[in-house]
Amino acid sequence: MSHGVRTSPGGSARALNEAYDTALLDLDGVVYAGGNAIAHAVESLAAARDGMRLAYVTNNALRTPDAVAGHLTELGIPTGAEDVITSAQAVARLISEQVPSGSRVLVIGGEGLRVALRERGLTPVESADDDPVAVVQGYGGPDLPWGRFAEASYAIARGVPWFASNTDLTIPSGRGIAPGNGAAVQVVRIATGAEPQVAGKPLPPMHKETILRTGAERPLVVGDRLDTDIEGAFNGEVDSLLVLTGVTDGPQLLAAPPRHRPTYVDRDLRGLLTGQPEVVADGDGFRCGGWTARADAERLHLDGEGESGGDGDALDGLRALCAAAWTAAGDGSCTLDGGKALARLGL
Repeated sequence: MSHGVRTSPGGSARALNEAYDTALLDLDGVVYAGGNAIAHAVESLAAARDGMRLAYVTNNALRTPDAVAGHLTELGIPTGAEDVITSAQAVARLISEQVPSGSRVLVIGGEGLRVALRERGLTPVESADDDPVAVVQGYGGPDLPWGRFAEASYAIARGVPWFASNTDLTIPSGRGIAPGNGAAVQVVRIATGAEPQVAGKPLPPMHKETILRTGAERPLVVGDRLDTDIEGAFNGEVDSLLVLTGVTDGPQLLAAPPRHRPTYVDRDLRGLLTGQPEVVADGDGFRCGGWTARADAERLHLDGEGESGGDGDALDGLRALCAAAWTAAGDGSCTLDGGKALARLGL
């Protein structure tokens, strides 16, 4: 993949688990939701493992790799801690490249950050009065005391450099969408006027961490979020698979600017086990399977042989619509109305 403008989902004659050596999988919305495995995830990953390495890449800095691996194993997905890469690890490496070994780092977050800092030879501390040389902020769970933000603010006001594991504004929970680390970072930003160095997806430090830890040569990023997973793949110049089991819906995908356009689109993780159909130009439109999509000045249109006949059929229509929308948008975001076309596909 390159930074050129993608105007259509790609095709693959080979199953993706054969075409790529490593899957870099997001967790929430891809493998599980609310702590429970997403439909088809367990069996799809078991089959995909025969052709590629599986690595799990998360912006959530709260849990340690051991804890994440244990959760996945309980779900029926055997995983070792070495298969989990977190934004805590990425930010700890970023800090370690800028401060001496053994340095004290003020932690605003959970155990995942503390473990990652110790792995890099740094010493976690709890107070701005402990003479830290850096402040690191990561998601600390719903019970993180408000006073922790004050500690960060005191240290930053004294000139201590500030790092953040990630800036995702929201995080999914079993009860709905909750404020994420990005919301907490904003609190400290307002108090200090400072800007943190950020490590997590979609920024390069996270991609660097995954490659260093997996040794992947032909990685495929698998995710459900355009602004973290897919943009991270774009920034790393690697291919990506968007699965529709998480936060991204049809209208968001059609409106995606170039950095948010995935290489492939599929319903769920079963997409790792198959090839991907080609989208081809057809007159003034684009054809995939039995569907042809085109754009006029106001909206997207979809033509085909009757209503959707199943998941694969609907996805072919979506892929064709992506080609029409992205081509019309060029290097911007598509603003054409695709509502009727998506409704016809049940998406």
